[in-house]
Amino acid sequence: MEWDPIAADPPPGLVPPAVNTPVTFQSSGEQLLGVIHRPGGPGPHPVVVLLHGFPGNERNFDLAHVLSRAGYATLVFHFRGSWGVGGTWTWGNVLEDSARVVAAVQEADFAAKHQLDTGSLAVFGHSLGGFAALRTAAADSGVAVVGSVAGFNLGAAARAAAADPAVRATYVAGFGESLLPLTGTSGEALVAEMAAAGEDWELARLAKHLADRPVLLVAGSRDDVAPPDMHHEPLVAAYHAHGVTTLECVVFPTDHALCDHRVALARTVVQFLTRHMPAVR
Repeated sequence: MEWDPIAADPPPGLVPPAVNTPVTFQSSGEQLLGVIHRPGGPGPHPVVVLLHGFPGNERNFDLAHVLSRAGYATLVFHFRGSWGVGGTWTWGNVLEDSARVVAAVQEADFAAKHQLDTGSLAVFGHSLGGFAALRTAAADSGVAVVGSVAGFNLGAAARAAAADPAVRATYVAGFGESLLPLTGTSGEALVAEMAAAGEDWELARLAKHLADRPVLLVAGSRDDVAPPDMHHEPLVAAYHAHGVTTLECVVFPTDHALCDHRVALARTVVQFLTRHMPAVR
C-alpha cells in the first residue's frame, strides 16, 4: 500500500474511479437496501460486508470509506424491518438476511457487475452485527476473514436473563427503548426469541467452525452494552482453547460504539485485512 488510507485519499487517476452504488437484495420476499463503496482501479476487488447492530444507529460508514480507499469494495445494508425496509425485525431475520447477502455477493453475475473478487470475502460486524458476522462466517466457507467489534453474544445474554428475572427485565426495557427505527417487534418479543434460542446462540460454540479462518475480536473496556467480561473475554478464551489459531484480539479504552477510537479501529481493521486478505491495486 503506497499511501495511508486512514489519513489520505488514494492517488489520482485510478481507472475506473471509485464510486458508491445503491444495491438491493431479496430476502424472504423483502427487498433489502444497501450501498457498495467500490474502490478505484480495474478490480476485481476484495469485498468486505459490514453488518450494523441493533437498531443500526452506528452503520460504520467511516470504515466503509477507509476500506474503499485501501482497495476493498465494501457493502453496508439494512436488515428486514429496519430503517424503512419491509418485513419484521427479529434476531432470526437478521441472521437470515446476513447469510443471504453474503451469499449474494458471491454470485457470479453480482460479482462481475460490481468488480468483486469472490475469493477474497470478509464479514465484519458491530454489536449485534458482530454476533451475526461470526455466525454467518461459521456457516459459510466462502468467508475468508471475519471480525466482530463490540460483539453482543445473544447466547450469553440469554443465559444471564434466564438466571435472573431482574436481568431479564433490564433487557426487555433496554431493547424496548431502541425500537423507533424497527418494525413489528417489542422488547418482550426480542427477549423471548433470545431465550428460546438459548445456548444455540452461544458464540463460543462456533470455535470449531472458525478454526481455519483469521478472526478479529475488538472490545471496549468501558462498554456497558456488551461488557467485555461477559461478551468478549469468555469468547477469546474459548477460541484460544478450541483451535482458532489465527485469532487477533484488541481491547480499547472506549465505549460500545468506540466513539473516541474510530481512527484506531479503522487502522486495526485495515492492518488485519492487509495481513490476511490483502488488496492489490
